[in-house]
Amino acid sequence: MNRTIMAGVALAAFGATAVSAQDAEFTLRIQTHHSPESIAGKSAAQFYDDVETMSGGRIAIEPFYASAVVKSAETFDAAMNGILDGDLTSGAYQTGKDSAFQFVGDPMGGYDTPWQMYAFLYNGGGLEAAQALYNEYGMQLIGWWIAAPESLASARPLTSPADLEGWKFRSPPGMQTQIFADLGASPIVMDFTEVFTSLESGIIEGADMSNLAVNKSSGLYDVVKHATFPGFHSMPADHFAIRKDLWDSMPEDLQRIIDVAMQKLAFRITLTGSVETLQAASDLEAQGVTIHDWSQEDRRTFREAAVAAWSDFATTDAARELIDLHKEFQATIGLTDDR
Repeated sequence: MNRTIMAGVALAAFGATAVSAQDAEFTLRIQTHHSPESIAGKSAAQFYDDVETMSGGRIAIEPFYASAVVKSAETFDAAMNGILDGDLTSGAYQTGKDSAFQFVGDPMGGYDTPWQMYAFLYNGGGLEAAQALYNEYGMQLIGWWIAAPESLASARPLTSPADLEGWKFRSPPGMQTQIFADLGASPIVMDFTEVFTSLESGIIEGADMSNLAVNKSSGLYDVVKHATFPGFHSMPADHFAIRKDLWDSMPEDLQRIIDVAMQKLAFRITLTGSVETLQAASDLEAQGVTIHDWSQEDRRTFREAAVAAWSDFATTDAARELIDLHKEFQATIGLTDDR
């Protein structure tokens, strides 16, 4: 279905739900880039239902899936400008505004588990620093949610950082290419659609696409037989942000409902992601795929390279503040020796 048709479907849904929402005190038009049939999309739908139910109908949600109204990276601006009210995509889409958004959306190599990133948000000063950034653009950050750390797919073993030397792989653009290049790899930026033919032809030896379960469902391990798991290099977080003037107009009890529902969304999707990736690892090993779990020492080596690249990528005071907070929290929980 092309974007014009999808937008039409979404706007038709908008009109259909407007009548049922007419008695609500607040109606939130929220867009996500996830499709309604995906696990993330179903989780978003549950989040919407939780908010509506707990508010006793005082809040109504008009949902738009699969970036039906505007492109994914434009959702934030659409909410800022009143076309939408909420953005359920990713802060990393906004690095063009401020490099600080990278360290909200994916502080690459920074943490081993989603729970550590949640702890940074709620216990390491992350929410306060990120909130100042979002408020600068007229948005209120409610929270973030993380499915699972990402895994690499490779035609050759990746047992340690030493195996990255000369490794040619599909990489997304941005900070990741620098991190892997600094460790001796040869990242090649390419679209997802080119990955399979490039792997089959030997143009690349591996790929960074998503977490292990998604990689498996995409068929990557039908082509190559090595995977890193649990992941260590990337753990992207989706965010939920609301236009600040709308948020400020809500009474505290409704704000609390949205906040609590967001924390439930994060908790449940991380549990689901954990189960899915563990099941994928078991299935893949049974199919002859070799799983490589890096040691804590090797993860620390990668983290040191990542943190060095962070400083090069940070171009604003907001980015540098978030980096300093990440470093301080990493030391606090024993991920680095920088105390």
